[in-house]
Amino acid sequence: MHINQKTIMDEQYKITRRKVLGGIGASLAMIAVPKAFGQSNNAQPTAAGLEDPTTKYPKPPFKSQSQPWPGLASKMEPRPDHGEQSYKGSGRLQGRKALITGGDSGMGRAAAIAFAREGADVAINYLPAEEPDAREVIALIKAEGRKGIAIPGDITDEAFCKRLVEEAVRGLGGLDILVNNAALQQTKPSIADISSEQFDRTMKTNVYAPFWITKAALTHLKPGSAIIVTTSEQATDPSAELFDYAQTKAANTSFVRSMAKQLAPKGVRVNGVAPGPIWTPLQVSGGATQEKLQKFGGDTPMGRPGQPVELASIYVQLAASDASYATGQVYGAMGGGGLP
Repeated sequence: MHINQKTIMDEQYKITRRKVLGGIGASLAMIAVPKAFGQSNNAQPTAAGLEDPTTKYPKPPFKSQSQPWPGLASKMEPRPDHGEQSYKGSGRLQGRKALITGGDSGMGRAAAIAFAREGADVAINYLPAEEPDAREVIALIKAEGRKGIAIPGDITDEAFCKRLVEEAVRGLGGLDILVNNAALQQTKPSIADISSEQFDRTMKTNVYAPFWITKAALTHLKPGSAIIVTTSEQATDPSAELFDYAQTKAANTSFVRSMAKQLAPKGVRVNGVAPGPIWTPLQVSGGATQEKLQKFGGDTPMGRPGQPVELASIYVQLAASDASYATGQVYGAMGGGGLP
């Protein structure tokens, strides 16, 4: 039988070519597939450390509960997370000196813990009734090897506000971060239910006190210092039953934008943080009806209220020197509410 040598060579060429092309195709596919899914060749299907924010913390319904104003975080069910176990610092505020009003609980406590773990010395103000929560915060600050200064007192008193700044400066050896955070919130269904006494106390706590404290602090704030104000989504989307509180939060927002323009030439930055529904003693001590409390945060796109620790990094960023061009801004954390 005669075998055509050329035919054999042609067939071998075709087989070899198919193998080569097939091998190249397979190799290209191996490279292309990870890239298409944003992975490296050695990456696992899911990235380590990712947490689903919708299931990270408790969701409603919450247990019906109430406390006399101003309330204690330590008696809430569930207890709020201020970062006691979870916040990890990296030295971003090394050597800084901060005064925080309302530093016993809520965003003030979260900021105090975070600041200390970032290397700052911290003085906190709170009402005498909040002493149990405040003691926990001071212990956490000192556990980081930082100065923790406790200054109880009522910021609705102008003389105390001046004394507060003096004690903080003396205890810390200076001041370069001021966080005006303390607030009074009481829910009332109608303006007819708000007494002049309540209206006056809300205004003095939320509006007068930041004015008095900032005015006293300005002589100590050098270029590079930062003022941070806790405002609220209520400033731009007020609830009917928080008539007086919402007005004060609008004032706080204007405080940020006006003072930022005034102090920018002096090298002092002023910014705000606007929380949405956050799980704090404000809610259980008259700040929300029992009906709203049980469903608290459930109407946000994330389906739950925020925890104070979830805002801690915002306060750190606004205080840190690498945010040097950010002033006059209000940063929201509202679980998808989209404001301010």
